[in-house]
Amino acid sequence: MDWIEVNGAALRYDLSGSGERAIVLVHEMGGMLESWDGVVPALARRRRVLRYDTRGAGLSEKLRGGASLDVMAEDIAALLDALGVAQPVALAGIAVGAAIAMQFCLRFPSRAAALIAMGPAIGVAGDRCAATLARAARAEQGGMRAIVEDSLANAYPIEMQQDAARFRAFRARWLSTDPASFAAINRMLAGYDLTPSLPRIACPTLLLAGVHDRLRPPEVVEPLAKLIPGARFRTLETAHFMAVQTPDLVAEAIGGFLDAIGLR
Repeated sequence: MDWIEVNGAALRYDLSGSGERAIVLVHEMGGMLESWDGVVPALARRRRVLRYDTRGAGLSEKLRGGASLDVMAEDIAALLDALGVAQPVALAGIAVGAAIAMQFCLRFPSRAAALIAMGPAIGVAGDRCAATLARAARAEQGGMRAIVEDSLANAYPIEMQQDAARFRAFRARWLSTDPASFAAINRMLAGYDLTPSLPRIACPTLLLAGVHDRLRPPEVVEPLAKLIPGARFRTLETAHFMAVQTPDLVAEAIGGFLDAIGLR
């Protein structure tokens, strides 16, 4: 793992694996590149795998002020340029990470070979905006511990806590998230809606939904797939933080899709 300064931010990243093709993994809000630890080994056998801490997350430079989906998509392009990855890449993202990956596909269509969007957080419904902004304020004022119980109850429900050690480690890591950056991402989420742009996504696309995801359940995700030309939709026996909760299922879904569309 290493750090690099691109697009006006210092980002921590990890580039592993080998092969002609590369895939970029974008973690969830409150996550970091370690969210993909259980997924990378399977993908890296035949591909280069780039994962990174998005600006504001993990050990990357923290946000002070607002966040921008455009800028976060530009971060990926700048990171690829700096690492000499010129060929079009596949992208896989979870929740807000999926929205960042989608924005990259919209902003840089010639650089996107495929998209896997898991429980994509492409905006906040009008009746939920106030709650999202209130959560941002609570995190900023009281730290992550002020919102941990409600947040994980929906995103990491009891059905997914059979591996108690995994859940304890995830919870502790989640509590270490920078509250100001987390609040900025929440406010960004409350202020945009990618839905009208989805028909412009031109690369092969798979949308995944967790049957236990109480934030972005299948009935919310499936209609989005119908807006993207040729997109496929699939449910997994998992929840919102699926790369952490069920890494084997996620690795199989990503790898199987890329193989099916010829990105081997």
